[in-house]
This record gives sequence, structure tokens and C-alpha cells, in this order.
Amino acid sequence: MKKNKTRFLIIGAVVFLISLLTFLLSGLANGLSEDNMASIRNLPEGNFHLTEDAEGSYTRSNLDEATVQSATGQNNYAFSVQMGGLEKSERKYSLAFFTSTSTSPFPQPDKGEVVLDSSVKEEGVSVGDTLTHPQTGEELEVTGFADNERFSHSPAAFVNQEEFSSMFRIEDFQVLYTENAKDISGLETFSKSEFLSSIPSYQAEQMTLSMILWFLVLISGMLFAIFFYMMNVQKTGMFGILKAIGVRTRRLFYMMWVQMLTITSLAVLLSGLAGQTAGVLLPEAMPYDLPVSTTLALAAVFLVVGFVGSTFSGLRIRQIKPLEAIQQGEG
Repeated sequence: MKKNKTRFLIIGAVVFLISLLTFLLSGLANGLSEDNMASIRNLPEGNFHLTEDAEGSYTRSNLDEATVQSATGQNNYAFSVQMGGLEKSERKYSLAFFTSTSTSPFPQPDKGEVVLDSSVKEEGVSVGDTLTHPQTGEELEVTGFADNERFSHSPAAFVNQEEFSSMFRIEDFQVLYTENAKDISGLETFSKSEFLSSIPSYQAEQMTLSMILWFLVLISGMLFAIFFYMMNVQKTGMFGILKAIGVRTRRLFYMMWVQMLTITSLAVLLSGLAGQTAGVLLPEAMPYDLPVSTTLALAAVFLVVGFVGSTFSGLRIRQIKPLEAIQQGEG
């Protein structure tokens, strides 16, 4: 490894850059997911129910009052969400409006009040301000803020059901949440992940970013295979001599795995630290969230991919015949 220091530094630098890009992309994907659906992701694991005729779209779901009254209670609740906006003087705020039954974890403002996501404070809104709905002309007083409540990349606004119905002409709740799995007549049941995936904007965004992320992981595996294959070709003569003096093929594989593990561990360690540091250095406006658990999981994936890639390229070692390899020379 010392004799090929430059080559190993090059492959280590490339692995570092690819793994760093993967960590940054993962942090961005998770951050965008939080920015897109934090209000839903914050809910506990459970079951989300929509009407069967809604075909998996919460915007088409309308729960009848009898179903809501019979199914809601402790830890079970119904809610609705619609996109809209409020105004203050000449400034407009794009918001995701929520309303829910009293047993939900969402804020429960009284009539004429609104609770907003805390990010709106940075736009000049404070407790006591009065915001106006542009279509109905209704005025709502800001009575508080909630942390990390966002939907469809917009701050959440929690209002009373009466105001919600007046703004959007929707009398019925759209989504029923139940803590335990239960079949409810006329309703289709989704897990939390299935419900999130049923929302088009969330699914398309996450699928695109996930495809890019795993493509980078695949590239790293191909990179290891190509690099070690070229190294093994150049070392054909040396492997032939080692085999001739009795070194087993398993031992040669072990040497190659140690090289791979050393390169990958150092590169991924440095890129992982850089990825975690990016969360501190990047501006708050950028949706970036890279949990340590995700970093460790991706690091493990890189080690596995590196192992598979190097092992696949090392199959050439088994085909080397000592006499022929020595005759070819190490060149």
C-alpha cells in the first residue's frame, strides 16, 4: 500500500467526495421531508383513514359526521388541511390551514384566533397581530406559535373548525386518525408511511432524491470494483510469485479487504464529520437535517458496497496461475 500511496490517495479522495455528496443529499432529502410534511411526520404511528371513493387522496375525502363521532375519542381524532393564505397590511402569507377535533395533538384555537408555525415570526408576525383572510374578509388574531409545524413547504396555521368551513366551504373532516388498527366501514386504511406516500408532492420529491442518493452509492461500488481490478491486473506478476511460494488465495483476498476497509473507513469518517458539520454551518433557511443514525447507516452501506465491489474485482486473483503470471512479469 505504501508503494501505491498516490493511487490510494486518489481513490480515497474520490470516495470521500462521493460519500460527502451522498451525506449532503441525504441531509437535504430529510430536511425537505421535514419542511414538506413535518405536521404529519410529527404525529405518532397509527392508522389514517380516508373515504373509499377518495381513491387515496385526502383532498377528495369527506368523512360523514356520524363516522367522526363514533370513531373519535381518546387518541383518535379527525382533521382537515387546505392550502390558503392570510394578509397583514399589504403582505401576504402562504399557509397550510389545519382544523381538527378536540382530541388531536394539534393546537385548538377559539373562534377568531389562529396559531401559526414559529417560522412566520421571522416574517414580521407576532402574538396579538391581526391577519385577514383575503376571500372571506375574516380577521384572525395570532394567539401563539407552534414549533416545526409545516405542510407542503408552507407554515401551518391552526384555526377553529367554523372558520375553516367558512374559508374553504368544507363542512366535513377529511382524515381520520386512529391509534390502533381497526377496519371502519366505508373507509380505506393507511399506515403513516403509506399516507405520506399518497401525497403527490411528497412522494415525487422523495423518490427523486432517493434515486439520486442510491445512484451515488452504486457509483461508489463500481468505483471500487474498477480501481481494485486495475490494481490486481498490474499486480498479476506479484500475485503469481506469492502463490508460487505458498501464499493462499484467501490470504491475498484478506490483504485486499484490509486495503479497502482502510480507504473506505477514513474517507467515510471524514465525509460523515463534514456532513454533520454542514448542519451547523448551513443557513437556517436551508432545509437540512442529517441525524447521526442516518450517517451511521449510510457509512455501513458504503462499507458493504466497498466490500462487494472489491471482492468482485478480486475474483481475478483466483484465476491467476503462478507460472504464467511470473512469465508475464509485474509489468
